[in-house]
Amino acid sequence: MKLDMLIEAAEKEWFEHWQEGPTRLRWTTLPLQVGDSAPDLTLPDQTGNTVQISDFWTERPALLLFWRHFGCGCGVGRAERLVTEYNTLMEAGARCVIIGQGEPERATWYAEKFDIPCPILCDPEERAYLAYGLLEMDPWLLLGEPKPGPEHFHKVMQKHREMGRPVADNPFLLPGEFVVSRAGTLMLAYRYQYCDNYPDLATLTSSVKQAIMEAP
Repeated sequence: MKLDMLIEAAEKEWFEHWQEGPTRLRWTTLPLQVGDSAPDLTLPDQTGNTVQISDFWTERPALLLFWRHFGCGCGVGRAERLVTEYNTLMEAGARCVIIGQGEPERATWYAEKFDIPCPILCDPEERAYLAYGLLEMDPWLLLGEPKPGPEHFHKVMQKHREMGRPVADNPFLLPGEFVVSRAGTLMLAYRYQYCDNYPDLATLTSSVKQAIMEAP
């Protein structure tokens, strides 16, 4: 029952975001870049335990994968790629972790539904998204047209329910993928320009291997 209530609240938030529009389309300060120290925040994981993001780069380089939202088709596509690429990333030396907007209950549901092979951290307040300099996207990139009326979004909500992945949270958040060395230094800052702007696997593995070469 609690999961159903959380999903319903997340759908409502998604709809409200669409009515209000994005608020963060450009940086007002210099964003995090390669060579900077990676921000370390405390977040709950999908089991509800509180962890530090830095826990994921203490023993091997970390690949931080920031998700858009748990109803996003592009996220499903990235999940499929991650399942396929996961062993290669592990063999390269990475420890992967997803950061998403959902609470632990929804993160657990998502991990089980899409066979997510790595932990998920929960950031419903978007604190980590902000710390890593992730912007919101223009609605035109999602719709390709001016914003339609509320009836359009109610139809989208129903369609996603029928597909088994209800819309959720902030639809404008752009994903990103970051490689962090054991010393906590940012080795790759890949910020998506649109929903399914997935990075090349070789880019990720090369950055991980470079991170391994950096002295801890």
